Amino acid sequence: MSKLLAKGGLIVSCQARADNPLHGPQFMGAMALAAAQGGAVAIRANGPADVAAVKQAGLPVIGIDKVFSDEFDVYITPTFEAARALKDAGADIIALDCTPRPRDGESPDALIRRTKDELDLPTFADIAILDEGLAAEQMGADYIATTLSGYTAYTQPKPETPDLQLVEALAKRVSVPVIAEGRYNSPEMARAALNAGAHAVVVGTMITNPREITRGFVRGLGA
Repeated sequence: MSKLLAKGGLIVSCQARADNPLHGPQFMGAMALAAAQGGAVAIRANGPADVAAVKQAGLPVIGIDKVFSDEFDVYITPTFEAARALKDAGADIIALDCTPRPRDGESPDALIRRTKDELDLPTFADIAILDEGLAAEQMGADYIATTLSGYTAYTQPKPETPDLQLVEALAKRVSVPVIAEGRYNSPEMARAALNAGAHAVVVGTMITNPREITRGFVRGLGA
């Protein structure tokens, strides 16, 4: 499965929330094409419509479906129905929240098994801590990503820098590819992730979110 995502490559997360001027498949499709022309090896996208749009860039697509709930913290592809819709839209890999937190959907174990058996697609386990990564490997996940480090109640407050220690710890303990994701805001940080043992690195905001990039510059200027 690791051949699907090139070792040492950059995966660009093309996502924009509903309040972002770039929200929508047309913009995300263009962003994915720009990323492909820039040398990205894969795209991560949210929702069937955006997955179908970014698929046109010709790169492997890691599909997620963010389903938000007032009752549950888990929102990244919490159900098998969401995973199936992503496959139908063209996703090559399905990313799942593989933390043990309560959810409105199947357990991570069931989702990994059904995605692999019924959809015949590899799975991308989004986790927050080492034990979750180890568990995800035992469940059969094909990739383990540090996406949720700093974004769960038990890994907050969220640091400004990436969780390189988690990347290194996972790389030493699991046999599947480790994907570094979360706050990789410079090429130097991305390189550090590879040096720590990551198979590839996901970068989103610092490539695909001009509003947040602008805000960062404005803060730096003290405006």
